[in-house]
Amino acid sequence: MRQFDHETPNLARMYDYMLGGKDNFAVDRQAIEQLAELIPEAVPLAHANRAFLQRAVRYVAAAGVSQFLDLGSGLPTQGSAHEVAPEAGVVYVDHDPVVAAHARALLGTPGRAAFVQADLLDPDAVLAQAGRFLDLRKPVGVLLVSILHFLPDSARPQRAVARLCERLAPGSYLVITHATSMGRLEDGQRYRGAATENPGSGTDRTPAEIRAFFGDFPLEPPGLVQAVDWRPDRPKLVGDWSLPSSLMAGAGKKPL
Repeated sequence: MRQFDHETPNLARMYDYMLGGKDNFAVDRQAIEQLAELIPEAVPLAHANRAFLQRAVRYVAAAGVSQFLDLGSGLPTQGSAHEVAPEAGVVYVDHDPVVAAHARALLGTPGRAAFVQADLLDPDAVLAQAGRFLDLRKPVGVLLVSILHFLPDSARPQRAVARLCERLAPGSYLVITHATSMGRLEDGQRYRGAATENPGSGTDRTPAEIRAFFGDFPLEPPGLVQAVDWRPDRPKLVGDWSLPSSLMAGAGKKPL
């Protein structure tokens, strides 16, 4: 088994710490404390992002989908898909070997939840591995939660997502959160930042560019909105603190 690195911060472990988890090291906690000083909204946005993932998994499961593919998953902790939908089959996918070592240790022997190490930019390879655990002839809930904004246009993530959607069975769902420049324009330049699920630099896109990832999948109500506004568990109350409008969320369904 790969040895865990206690000296270098890891984004997945840092995110685990932001969510209140215990699968992190002192170096990860120190990095988050430094990040929070620079970007105070980073931790609240991480919570908002995870809350959206949980609502989306519940929504897709209630629609009858019993299997999920979480791409760029990070560590499967703190209310991940297999905990939200314990009767569903879930495959977590990440290319980071450190994440792979942690995730396999956390999940143990593959059962309803499994981990595969693969690159989401190679959807055919991802599906080949995921197909060992999921029945790809049936609908799948695909989670691309706070990962696409870490992929520049030069990596052609749009093509990878389109190929993935092409191979999904009708009735499948595509769930996305993505950083956006909406409300963050400064001197005509796009905002480049890390106030999303994982800290680190990335490429934000406009709402129209984010919508394009869904292709011809119709969006489920309420469409592409701020993550906190996607089918919230309760109505907003007077005095609720508003997060900055820098994280968009949506879910689309492949037509039957």
